[in-house]
Amino acid sequence: MKLSQFKFKLPESQVALYPPHKVFENEDGTVERVYSRDQCRLMVVHRKSEKIEMFQKDAEGNDTEEYLTFRNLVDYFNEGDTFIFNDTAVFPARLYGTKEKTDAKIEVFLLRELNEELRLWDVLVEPARKIRIGNKLFFDGDGPMVAEVIDNTTSRGRTLRFLYDCPHDEFKRELFALGEAPLPRYIVDNRPAEKDDMENFQTVYAKSEGAVTAPATGLHFSKQLLKMMEIRGFNSAYVTLHCSLGAFDPIEVEDLTKHKMNSEQVIIKQEACNMVNAAKENGKNICAVGISTLRATESSVGTDGLLKEFNGWTNRFIFPPYDFGLSNRLLTNLYHPESTMMMATAAFGGYDLIYEAYNTAVKNGYMFGCYGDAMLILED
Repeated sequence: MKLSQFKFKLPESQVALYPPHKVFENEDGTVERVYSRDQCRLMVVHRKSEKIEMFQKDAEGNDTEEYLTFRNLVDYFNEGDTFIFNDTAVFPARLYGTKEKTDAKIEVFLLRELNEELRLWDVLVEPARKIRIGNKLFFDGDGPMVAEVIDNTTSRGRTLRFLYDCPHDEFKRELFALGEAPLPRYIVDNRPAEKDDMENFQTVYAKSEGAVTAPATGLHFSKQLLKMMEIRGFNSAYVTLHCSLGAFDPIEVEDLTKHKMNSEQVIIKQEACNMVNAAKENGKNICAVGISTLRATESSVGTDGLLKEFNGWTNRFIFPPYDFGLSNRLLTNLYHPESTMMMATAAFGGYDLIYEAYNTAVKNGYMFGCYGDAMLILED
């Protein structure tokens, strides 16, 4: 398929800058947001019947005027059905420092730690043209955190050595205290990161630190919803894919077969395999929660359709046509035009149907992006 086949007009007003919330004005005139993870809208897409559901039903099964919300997803599953979650944890990857001598403000985006002992980190810097090997960057004003640029890796990429002499745990604690939630560029270009974002941009089940962007569909799950799912007898299996910024990289080729994804670390343990495979062998539904989960499981499913233990890296790029080997259901967000996440969604649900669903979402005011509304794709 071609890149141009994934274009559509998305109004800026339908790009979510905050999670689902209600706004209250206090007596002193200040505005307060009260967030509700599981109160975004939910669109349900049926692959075979090509039906698109948006509204809740009355007692007779007729559409009401009330939109489906994320909590309604439990009505589409049965006891023994299994959800696969990505339990990666986001760390506060975006920092701001100043360049020595000039005091120029520099954004430093932490990607991954290269060497604990030497305090080496792979980072992106902005503006990159101002940062050269040998430059020193200072963080937190006159605080003790200083980094030296020791290598160029890409046009914006640098290797930093942090000059901070203390135990590693203390160093990371101090480093992360200087950072903020690594919100996507399309959000921070419109408003600064806020204190609440570090909690809002983290799933409630996050466990394995290593992501520099959130597995966004998982953000909709509240502790209350997970408990409701447990009571109904749904199973939850956890895998790990440390989400990188690769999903947000613009695709610069028209022929999608020539696009290369960044590699991301994947860890799938036997415990998750046992749960997922037992459900599949018993004819239960397997639902991948988010595109990162879909990429992880599709990188480790065998020719027998069963999930295998895996500890390695994947650069799997999913776009139509694609023959999926494991999950028969997908929960995902609504994403930007020409994004790899939209392409993976179209591969799962069928290009024509998903393109129609996206246009329907735009017409009905659904919100797009990491903090936006969700879509459930069923095979019936």
